[in-house]
Amino acid sequence: MNPDLQGRTYPPTAPYLVGREKAREFARAVFATDPDIVPPTFAIVVQQAALDQLLADPTTGIVLERVVHGEQRFVSHRQIEWGDELTGTMTITSVRMLGANAIVTAETVISDAAGEPVVTATSMLVVGGGE
Repeated sequence: MNPDLQGRTYPPTAPYLVGREKAREFARAVFATDPDIVPPTFAIVVQQAALDQLLADPTTGIVLERVVHGEQRFVSHRQIEWGDELTGTMTITSVRMLGANAIVTAETVISDAAGEPVVTATSMLVVGGGE
């Protein structure tokens, strides 16, 4: 595990257009009670694209098969709406070693086309070390 990851910021993800049907599919999948409102956790769709950058980065020392998603948090700055064009910019805010394992915390600021923050999504990944 590369401890120099802390403080690293990845490039913004490609813009993601929040489509009505995708949002409704997501709402059904998470048992949201109002299919006409984009669930706040829909932000995970954009954050996952940011996390994919981290997991694909060969300099991290992260082996995907040893990663467990430990925690997820969302702070909404406003409601996600149909038609929003969202990008996510992820920064690694913490890398903590716990024995042979690492706890990696990644914060993704998800912004609209005007660059205004919509959601801040924080993931904690547990990365197993050794055999």
